[in-house]
Amino acid sequence: MASIHRTTMTPTKLELLTDWLPKQSWYAGDAATPELVKAGGFRLDDPAGAVGIEFMVVVDASGQEPVAYLVPMSYRDAALDGAPAEALIGTSEHGVLGTRWIYDGVHDPVLMAQLGALLRGEAIPQQQSESDTPDPTVTVHGTGPADALDVQVNRVLGQAEAPQRSSRHVVAGWTWPNGMAARGALAAFVPR
Repeated sequence: MASIHRTTMTPTKLELLTDWLPKQSWYAGDAATPELVKAGGFRLDDPAGAVGIEFMVVVDASGQEPVAYLVPMSYRDAALDGAPAEALIGTSEHGVLGTRWIYDGVHDPVLMAQLGALLRGEAIPQQQSESDTPDPTVTVHGTGPADALDVQVNRVLGQAEAPQRSSRHVVAGWTWPNGMAARGALAAFVPR
């Protein structure tokens, strides 16, 4: 199980995301510098114990209406071989673990394999900020075969149901800046 360290990261994850997020094609805001707040998320364990896996929900409050984004992130102790340049969110100095390479998780095979395992019921979601603590609020809905399916990550979140063609989907919650709780589909199996 992954251990959560109570330490510093320089720059912080939110600082890295503030620079990275507006450069993404799926960014729905119009601000060059979003006002991000951490709004929710969960972790998955890497069975090999080498890669940190986090699914962070951030809310951009810079526009007229806040927008919630899911950013799956992997944390590595070295650069990910073969990853495209745009996959790197940035590097950060972790107070215990040293330099961390932080990747957009959709480009990390370890993160995507564990997300698939979660959708198949083979991985247990963990609390975002507590070591070795399952998160029962993260659930998988739906049935059906998991073969011949791809994993789709929903980047811009709403309270909509899972994609229409999905057989299984991960549902989790986040909190809007006004304190209202929300739940929605974060990821799903979809036909190829």
